[in-house]
Amino acid sequence: MHALFAATPQPPYYAAIFTSQRTPGEQGYGEMADRMAELASQQAGYLGAESTRDAQGFGITVSYWESEEAIRQWKRNAEHRIAQDKGHTTWYQHFELRIAKVERAYGMARRSQAVHR
Repeated sequence: MHALFAATPQPPYYAAIFTSQRTPGEQGYGEMADRMAELASQQAGYLGAESTRDAQGFGITVSYWESEEAIRQWKRNAEHRIAQDKGHTTWYQHFELRIAKVERAYGMARRSQAVHR
């Protein structure tokens, strides 16, 4: 999963917040997750993503988008639809997707851990 912070522009922009609980076993998940990250980064309106998963399989991925329409287009992407179907039938015990408009954003990076924005 991603280890860096997304370099987002000044708000407003949108966030798709995907929280999930994995089922046991790999079943091709890692390969598909890598492919979806690559594919999303090629979509119009994509701004970046941040993702993590713990040892018990609980994960959070936040992807950032220029508009709600960009998120809708990503949801309708044919290859992404295949991954969604596999998630419903195989990879997830439970998931939630929330779409939010980012109106304010600020942060801090220590010099030794600075991420270029």
